[in-house]
Amino acid sequence: MPQQVTVRLTNVAKSFGETRALKKCDFEARSGEVHAIVGENGSGKSTMAKIMSGVLNADSGDAIILNERVRTPLDAKRVGLATIFQEVLVADEASVLDNLYVGRDALFELKSSTEEREREAQVLLERLVGQPVNLTRTVGDLPLSIKQWIVIARAILRRPRVLILDESSAALDLEATLRLHDEINRLREAGSTIIIVTHRIAELVRIADRATVLRDGVTVGLLEKHEITEANLLAMMTPADRRLSEAGSATRVESKAKQVVLSVADMIAQRGSAPFQFALHAGSIVGVAGLDGQGQDAFLRAVARVLAPFGGDVRIRSASGEEMVPVDTLDDAARLGIVYVSGDRKREGIFPQQSIFENLAIGIYRRNLGPFGVIRKSKLKKVFTREVDRLRVKMGSPLNRITSLSGGNQQKVLIGRAFANDPRVIILNDPARGVDLGTKRDLYRELRAFADRGGAVIYLSSEIEEFLDFADRVDVFHGGRLFRSLEADQINEEAVLAAMFGQSKTEIIEFTADRKVH
Repeated sequence: MPQQVTVRLTNVAKSFGETRALKKCDFEARSGEVHAIVGENGSGKSTMAKIMSGVLNADSGDAIILNERVRTPLDAKRVGLATIFQEVLVADEASVLDNLYVGRDALFELKSSTEEREREAQVLLERLVGQPVNLTRTVGDLPLSIKQWIVIARAILRRPRVLILDESSAALDLEATLRLHDEINRLREAGSTIIIVTHRIAELVRIADRATVLRDGVTVGLLEKHEITEANLLAMMTPADRRLSEAGSATRVESKAKQVVLSVADMIAQRGSAPFQFALHAGSIVGVAGLDGQGQDAFLRAVARVLAPFGGDVRIRSASGEEMVPVDTLDDAARLGIVYVSGDRKREGIFPQQSIFENLAIGIYRRNLGPFGVIRKSKLKKVFTREVDRLRVKMGSPLNRITSLSGGNQQKVLIGRAFANDPRVIILNDPARGVDLGTKRDLYRELRAFADRGGAVIYLSSEIEEFLDFADRVDVFHGGRLFRSLEADQINEEAVLAAMFGQSKTEIIEFTADRKVH
């Protein structure tokens, strides 16, 4: 059956005040294909997705979806388009079932029976999540990954002819992402168009049939499946003055015998799990990996004292270097130079009602008080300028609300906030979620420079590729505890995968092959 054009954007432009999000964009997707939209943070990807979905209207140009002009979300629903946006949009006070079917009962729509809905929802959710889900449970009590599945299932239950996924795998681990890809392949084989916005290069290589590349609000090229590589994407996404040769990737340095700067003894990260030990050396970057719910998230929060563990002792070397002192509270952590950056910026990172400037500088207000408690803004401005320049934050006025930025640029501000505190230890909990490839490379370079100055980094990621040629050691969690440590010469995708599943390298290769990932 020949593929039909289902989505066509021609010369689409969109501005927000003085900010031109899209300048001249063209895009075309077909039935029965997975089409990726790729670009740096702030390149206009999410704006394009919202125009397709009717959430935004273009200032000029044509946007035709399934042979019709879509101007509102109701129009999109009517023609058979569903969108899963970057933010996890759920009603925390409602049940799982109610969240799945919210908005389905329009005035003139025929309601299906509760029994039919429960059966349909349970089959799909169990397939997506990998285990049964209690449909009566209140969503607010569930982890972020399950909330993401609910949002994904809500869209799939509409049986869309066009499905747009805007960073929808960002909260999912490797195994969960493979299950999502299985579902995408089912939709593709049924003739649906799937449009994905993602920064995960491995995901693009694995599943995309074509990729449209944006740069600064302009369509700069189209890649066929065999052309979708990291090198090609970087070359097209990055302006000429920021090619990879300049931005560079962080390179793992030879491990040196340096003193322990932070130690963890008899840590029990999850109730009932076995205790384990952990040591972080000055000048090192330790990657942390694991499937969802295996204790790695709880471990990071416990070390940063964001949450108390079920047992264990955390100590950091004193400024004099003579002794290891206890870190018992969040205040202790801040005072002793431990900073924590969450990947869940909406719930645990940004202050949405405050400006970009305030969000970055808020952590150093106390250190910049003048006479009578007046904040010395001149010093704060110097720090702010240094960090936004170093991380290349795309923004308008620093006084604009942080919500005026793209998701990836919001995350850059949070990372800038961490560096602004002049920390000794940086703990990053999936910090590159929703961040483009070029920015990730810049972040790796900055973290390596920080480590080379004597700092130390704990870096959790759901993407194995982030550890290759970057981490000095990878600690893999399984069963609620630190399961295996891989030193520099042992770090490769197969070894990390094997440890994540508690299996041998051979077993994990067989498992991945059985998933028939395309």
